[in-house]
Amino acid sequence: QVQLVESGGGLVQAGDSLRLTCAVSGRTSSSGTVGWFRRAPGKEREFVSAIRWSGSSTYYTDSVKGRFTISRENAKNTVYLQMNSLKPEDTAEYYCAAGFGHTIVIVGTPRAYDYWGQGTQVTVSS
Repeated sequence: QVQLVESGGGLVQAGDSLRLTCAVSGRTSSSGTVGWFRRAPGKEREFVSAIRWSGSSTYYTDSVKGRFTISRENAKNTVYLQMNSLKPEDTAEYYCAAGFGHTIVIVGTPRAYDYWGQGTQVTVSS
């Protein structure tokens, strides 16, 4: 089993920054992927970013490229999502998701992930 705990959400103004944290614990493996998804009110869940547990590759949806950075701190088994130049349209509940023991080919597919965190709210005011 794997447990994911997100933190770092909050209320900010447009142009501000936030760093989300996903603490990963439990049975991980080198062949894993951790992703961030978000769901805005009345909208479908949306892929934001992902990183291979090995740290070898990162992925972003087009709307956040150049503004968001995903990274991993090995010693702490933690994945970060640094969000800069936030926009009101970034407002959503953000979820950390993970899959271990298999390679997720299409990282933007929610059902490919086995474990999910409880979510953290990000609100960006204009």
